[in-house]
Amino acid sequence: MPPVVEVRRSRRRRRTVAAYREDDKIVVLMPDRMSRSEEKQWVAEMVERLERQERRRKPTDSKLAGRARELSRRYLDGDARPRSVRWVDNQKSRWGSCTPADGTIRLSSRLQGMPSWVIDYVLLHELAHLLEHGHSARFWELVGRYPKTERARGFLEGVASAAGLDLSDMNDTVDDEPADPVAGVPESREDPLLAIDRLDPR
Repeated sequence: MPPVVEVRRSRRRRRTVAAYREDDKIVVLMPDRMSRSEEKQWVAEMVERLERQERRRKPTDSKLAGRARELSRRYLDGDARPRSVRWVDNQKSRWGSCTPADGTIRLSSRLQGMPSWVIDYVLLHELAHLLEHGHSARFWELVGRYPKTERARGFLEGVASAAGLDLSDMNDTVDDEPADPVAGVPESREDPLLAIDRLDPR
């Protein structure tokens, strides 16, 4: 049975075409100027490319947990030790979430099919929350150890923008974490990942 495909056109998107999974469908992002014949051709190619990547990667929770251990060892001196790392399908507006109290990390299955360096960034972001619950200077120092941080943040911001996510309504501040006194708004708005990331303080 062929997959359900939703095409989302954007005037901001100039030349690139991208695809990712969202729930039970494949979303294909493309420039608004493309013709219907170009759309048909690109949809077929992007669906095949995404399915090929998924077959090759076959992401599993055990592989994800192994990757988390490696990232913690390489960038966090092995100090972040999650009890559970798994893919989930129920995160509609977040790339990942972390519950420091029980050491669990969850990544949105929407990340599957994205470049591995983007997934690594989201995973490291959540690992850093096991060591620093809020978004302090120390937290950003930990996250900044990953060499592709800025590149990954830009990639996620582009995907979120093309998907039409309203980042301004999605705060991930912790109950006991004050608003950013400089900006006057919750500091989560400073970063595209944070706007769609949840930190569970419980």
